[in-house]
Amino acid sequence: MIPDDVFVLDATAHAYNFADDNVIGGAYASSIIEGVYGFHTAYAPPGRPDLVLKRDVFRTRIADPDVTAGFLFRESHTDACIYHELPLYGYFRDGGSPLSVAVAMRDKWPDRVLIYGAISPHQPQALERVDYLAEEVGVVGLKLYPHDLVAGELCSIQMNDRDLLYPIFERAAAHHLKTIAIHKALVMGPVPIGPYYVDDVGEAARAFPDLTFEIVHGGLAFLEETAYLVQYHPNVNVSLEATSALLFRAPWRFAEIIGTLMNAGATDRIIWALGGAAVHSRAFEERMWEFDIPVELQERYGLPRLTEQVKRGILGENAARMLALDITGFRRTTHGDGLGKPRRLEPAWTCLGGRAATLASEDGRR
Repeated sequence: MIPDDVFVLDATAHAYNFADDNVIGGAYASSIIEGVYGFHTAYAPPGRPDLVLKRDVFRTRIADPDVTAGFLFRESHTDACIYHELPLYGYFRDGGSPLSVAVAMRDKWPDRVLIYGAISPHQPQALERVDYLAEEVGVVGLKLYPHDLVAGELCSIQMNDRDLLYPIFERAAAHHLKTIAIHKALVMGPVPIGPYYVDDVGEAARAFPDLTFEIVHGGLAFLEETAYLVQYHPNVNVSLEATSALLFRAPWRFAEIIGTLMNAGATDRIIWALGGAAVHSRAFEERMWEFDIPVELQERYGLPRLTEQVKRGILGENAARMLALDITGFRRTTHGDGLGKPRRLEPAWTCLGGRAATLASEDGRR
């Protein structure tokens, strides 16, 4: 169990909307849907079918502010989140993780929910959308994705594209936005792999030293390249969305990733993230709190230990510092909102009807 004084911030929360009437991207959208749901089933903790949602439930019922807040806050140790809108506007009518859910959550829990608004640079009026997100929505950062369908054509982006991306970064900086988050490493669908590499991030980070560039899914692939980036670019950080899912199914790999990033000097720039309903938060939060890098890896490769101080940083304090969030003040202002700690955690997926929504059978097997 995680002590109540450990601040937990999920830095990449999504509310997936994969309902049929939201799908417009054909095979590309289907690849996202099958990939995310496959991830949800494959990386659930062994022996926990109660944490795996039925396919139709996962596709159609997650994009709801009360459901998303339910599994994040009421059923888990999460204190706050950064909701990431997704910019897959050519795949899904609302981008796949709708902004409307983020705004509704923030309206109800203004201190617990921050928002990264989505930009699809090839879509018309992308610069004007930066203005809208900053001025009207009040986002604290932007979210980018390697691909989108625009007028039926698959378009890719590179972070060092001076003509397409740099004007967006300049507009973000003019609005005093803090972070540019870019999906990397985790390839989704029959698409070019090049845009998922991380080598383009360094040039952008050097060109915009006052912005923070967040590598989402950091270390899941291209670990050594990511380590070099964070070693030499102090304004690059790593989000553990999807990477954190290795904690149960591939713990040594997770240890290698965390230890390599720490050895590169990024201990205070590794931020906790689970990806919303991609996996149920509580089990992974508790596993992280109990986790340490195996002694054999420490001795063989010189990887460091995960001390309590380091885990407090990764689980929430690193993100709080980046966001200039005062944790003491946060606890004071949120104490009476019904989600303050200590709190009694509800069973997994209570927000969706509990066992009726999962693949759990009567004997606990699936």
